[in-house]
Amino acid sequence: MAHKRNSGGLDIPDKIDALPVRRPGSLISGIIVALLAVMLVQGMVTNKNMDWPTVWKYLFNENVLGGIGWTLILTVASMFIAIILAVLLAVMRQSTNPVLRWVSWFYIWFFRGTPVWTQLVFWGLFSVLVPQISLGIPFTDITFWSMDSEQLASAIRPGLIAAIIGLALNEAAYLAEIVRAGLEAVDPGQREAAQALGMRRSLIMMRIILPQAMRIIVPPTGNETIGMLKTTSLVSAVPFGLELQFATNAISSRTYKPIPLLIVACIWYLIVTSILMIGQAYLERHFGKGFDARRVGPKLDTPPLPGKTEGEPKNDVQKINQAAFVGLNA
Repeated sequence: MAHKRNSGGLDIPDKIDALPVRRPGSLISGIIVALLAVMLVQGMVTNKNMDWPTVWKYLFNENVLGGIGWTLILTVASMFIAIILAVLLAVMRQSTNPVLRWVSWFYIWFFRGTPVWTQLVFWGLFSVLVPQISLGIPFTDITFWSMDSEQLASAIRPGLIAAIIGLALNEAAYLAEIVRAGLEAVDPGQREAAQALGMRRSLIMMRIILPQAMRIIVPPTGNETIGMLKTTSLVSAVPFGLELQFATNAISSRTYKPIPLLIVACIWYLIVTSILMIGQAYLERHFGKGFDARRVGPKLDTPPLPGKTEGEPKNDVQKINQAAFVGLNA
C-alpha cells in the first residue's frame, strides 16, 4: 500500500493527487471582459470630445475645490443630524406608548413618500410659509423669543441651514428603518437578561442593544452616507449654490464646455466616495470583531480525537462566535 505525506507530515494511505477541472469558459469570458474594458478606456482617452486638457485645467480650480468643501459640510452635517433623529425614531417605533409609535410611523411615511427635491423646494420657501419664528406659551399671545425666518435662514450662508435641514429630515426617515432592523435583530433574551439584572431601559439600549446592532446598522448606513454625498447635488432647489455640482455647472455655463466639467465633477465624487468606502470597511471590521468565525486550536500535528481511525482527519474545525459587550460587566 502506497503512503504519501501531506504538508503537515502525516501519512495518508492511497492519497489521490487530483487535478483541478479545466474551465475554459471562465478563461474565455475573462479575456472578453478584459478586452472590452481596455477598449472602453482607450475610447475615453482618445476621444477628442472628452476634452481632457480642459478637465485637467479645471480639476483643481479654486471654485471646484470650494464646492468639494461645501459638499462635505452638507454631507457630514446632514448625516449627523439624520443619525440622531433616526435612532430616536427607531426607539419610538418600539415604544409601548401608541402616540410615540404613530408619530414615528407618520414621520417615516411622509418623508419616504415625497421626493427629496420637493422637500428641498419647500424648505427653500420656509421663510415665505413661516415669516416669523417665536417661542412662547402655546395658544396665547405671550412670546419669550422671536426671530425673522429670513434672517435665521441667512445667518451663516443663504440657503445652507435650509439645505442641511431638508437633507437631514429626509435621510432620517430611511435611516430610522435601518436602525429599527438592527435593533430588532438583537436576540430579545439579551434585553430580558439585562432587565433581570435591574438595568434601566436607557442603559440596556446603550450598553447591550446598540453595540450588537451596529454590526447590522453600519453597512447600509455607509451606503446612505455615500448616497447623501451625491444627493447634495440637488440643493440648488433650496437654492444653495456653492456645492460641487453647482460650481462645475457655473464654470461650464461660462466656458460652454459641459462635458469636461461633468467629468471633473465625476472624478471628485469618485475620489470622495472611495475614501468613504474605505472608512466604511474599517467600521464594519471594528463592529464585527466579536462575531467573526474563528478557527480554534492548531490545524495539524494534533493527536486524533476520540473515535478517529488512521486515515481520517486528525482534528476537527470548530467555529465560535464571541460576542464582545463593550462596557458591560455582569
